[in-house]
Amino acid sequence: MIPASLSNQFVFEPAESYHAAAKDYLTSHHLADFRRCPLLYRWKQLGLAKDKDRPAYFLGRAAHTLILEGREKFLAEYVISDGPINRTTGKPFKSDSQAYQKWAETQGKPILTEEQAKEIEQLAAGVMSQAIAKELLASGVAEAVLRARWHEVDCQIRVDWFTHMAGGAIVDLKTCDHLDYFEVDARKFRYAHQLAFYRSISAATANIDPRELPVHMIAVEKQPPFRCGVWRLGEDVLAIAQKENEEAVKRLRDCRQRNVWPTGYEGLRIFDWI
Repeated sequence: MIPASLSNQFVFEPAESYHAAAKDYLTSHHLADFRRCPLLYRWKQLGLAKDKDRPAYFLGRAAHTLILEGREKFLAEYVISDGPINRTTGKPFKSDSQAYQKWAETQGKPILTEEQAKEIEQLAAGVMSQAIAKELLASGVAEAVLRARWHEVDCQIRVDWFTHMAGGAIVDLKTCDHLDYFEVDARKFRYAHQLAFYRSISAATANIDPRELPVHMIAVEKQPPFRCGVWRLGEDVLAIAQKENEEAVKRLRDCRQRNVWPTGYEGLRIFDWI
């Protein structure tokens, strides 16, 4: 079961409210930007640089809704339709047409094509076909928000899933192009740092040792046969990532105090390989 000291701190709010609060709270995404480049972090804070919302992100969010929050929530949040039919051709209007745009404005929520919805259903089926993933997702809490002051910085997280299994573990759902290369992607995108941050903030809100919270990743392929795998993050990996997060937060406090935001490329570098 999820520890009561943790579950009592859960906040449930719309994604829009959570993202709006990010101006006052450090998130794992912000911290990743800062680790990469303090100046990039600062520019995004000031609105001088923005994240691009790519089609893959949109489908990923929709898949999260169906898999983690259920079909009722999925159908309430998305329209599944190819749009109005062109009487001349007998086919739906193209998405860049005036007729389609006018129709889309009346829907009041995001639109998934029939093909996109089918892909999301296949992703969900792929996850549920993996016995460990199915067990982890059998009982738990989706999209819980936690906020805490960590190393003198106000932080917030929105966790995909807290499972009642495995002693109340953190579970993060990922989609990927090729499951065979997921571990490479996990290193590339620093998923361990993201999940170590989730674990740290969760532990801080509950006043428990982070090591009491196991961390799992569920990854599912976005192509046939929609294979799914489950990974538990090793304690050594999480400890290293947590330490690097802590060091980054300390640098962030220093940057804020001095209002100096380096690029990471201030010094001369030697190019010494072929």
